[in-house]
Amino acid sequence: MNHNEFANSSRTRWIVLAVMICHFISAFAALGMPPFFALILSKSLHSDAIFLAGWFYIVPTLFAALSSPWWGKLSDRFGKKRLLIRAQLGLSASFLLAGYASNSYVFLCALVLQGLLGGTFAASNTYLSSILSGPALVRGLTAMQWSARAALVAAPICMGLWVNTESPILLYRYIAWLPLLGALCIAFLPPGKASAMPKTAESTASNAPEITARQIYAFQFIFVFATVITFPYFIPQVQAQFPSLAANWAGLLFGLPHLVYLLLALPMTRWLGKSYLLVNLGIAFVLLLASLVGQAQQTDIEWLVIWRLIMGLAMTMSFIVLHAMIASTIKYQSAGATFGWFESSSKWGGVAAGLFAGVVSAQFGLYSPLWVGAAAITISITYITVLKTNQQRLNSLRITAKENS
Repeated sequence: MNHNEFANSSRTRWIVLAVMICHFISAFAALGMPPFFALILSKSLHSDAIFLAGWFYIVPTLFAALSSPWWGKLSDRFGKKRLLIRAQLGLSASFLLAGYASNSYVFLCALVLQGLLGGTFAASNTYLSSILSGPALVRGLTAMQWSARAALVAAPICMGLWVNTESPILLYRYIAWLPLLGALCIAFLPPGKASAMPKTAESTASNAPEITARQIYAFQFIFVFATVITFPYFIPQVQAQFPSLAANWAGLLFGLPHLVYLLLALPMTRWLGKSYLLVNLGIAFVLLLASLVGQAQQTDIEWLVIWRLIMGLAMTMSFIVLHAMIASTIKYQSAGATFGWFESSSKWGGVAAGLFAGVVSAQFGLYSPLWVGAAAITISITYITVLKTNQQRLNSLRITAKENS
C-alpha cells in the first residue's frame, strides 16, 4: 500500500468513525427515554393513563416504518449527506417539542414527528454506501449496528441516573442537543462519491446468493420479529421463574445477547459475510431457533445464560449476513431507496412483534412470545432450505447443459 492509498484508507476510517459516533449519540437519545415513558406520564404530564406508555413505545417505530422508504428516495434525488443532516435535525426538533410538551397529546405529536423526521440509522447507512463498497461497506454497516446496540445497552442505564428529577420530561430539552451536535459534525464530512457504489455489486457478485432485495427485506422482517417479540416480557418472565433473582441480574440476562454482539460483531465481520451467505443465514436462524426453544423450556439459570449467549451469537451472525446480502444488491442511484426499505422492514418487524407480544402473552402466558418467535424462524429456515435446494438444482442443470453443448 503506497502513501496515497494509506492516507485514503485512514481518511475513510475516520469518516466511518465520525458517522458511527454521530449515530450513537442520536440513538442514545432516542433509545434512552422510552423505558421511562410511564414515569413521564405520571410525573410530568400528570396522566393516570399509564397504559399509554406501551402505545407510545411503538409510535416512533411505526411512523419510521412508514417514512423510511420515502426519505430514502429523497436521498437518492437530493444527496445522501443532505438527508443525513436532515434526519439529525428532525430528531432534534422532535426532542425539543417533547421537552416542552404540557400534556399527553403534545407528547404524542412529538413521538410521531420523531418517527417521521428521524431515520438516522437508514440515512447513515445510505451515506456510508456513497463512501464504501464491497466488504468495506459490510464492515461499515456492522459498525453502525454496533453503535445502535451500544446505545441500547448504555442509554437506559445513563438515563436512569438522570431521569429522577421533579419533571423527567425536561430531559428531552437537553438530549435535543445530541442530534444537533451530530448534524454539525456531519456537515464537515465529504459529500461522498457516486463512483463508490458500482464497485459493490461487482466485488460481491461472485459471492452473492441468487436472492432479491424483497427476499432480503422479508428475512429482515422475520428476524427482527422473532427477536423483538421476546423483549417486552423477558424480565417479568425471568422474575416469575426465579423470584429470588435481583432485578439488576435480570437486566443483565436481558442484555446478554446485545453484549455478545458488541464483543463479536466487528471481529466476525472479517471472515463472515463474504461467501455462502444464504447457508450462513440458515445456520444463524437454526441457532436462533434453538435458543428460543431452549429459553421456553423454563430451565435452570445456568442453561438460561447459555441460551441467551447462543441467541447473541445467532443475532450477530444474522446481522452480518443480512448486511452482506443488502450490500450485494446496492446500486448508487437507488441506495437510499434500498436502505429505506431495508430499515422499514426492520421497523415493521418491531411493530408487529410488539403487538403480537402483548396479545399472545395475555392469552397464553409469558413464555408464548418465545414460541411465536420460534415458529416465525422455522418458516424462514424452511424457505431458505427450499431456496437453496432450487438454486443447487438450477446450477446442476446449467453445468449439464454446458457439458452437453
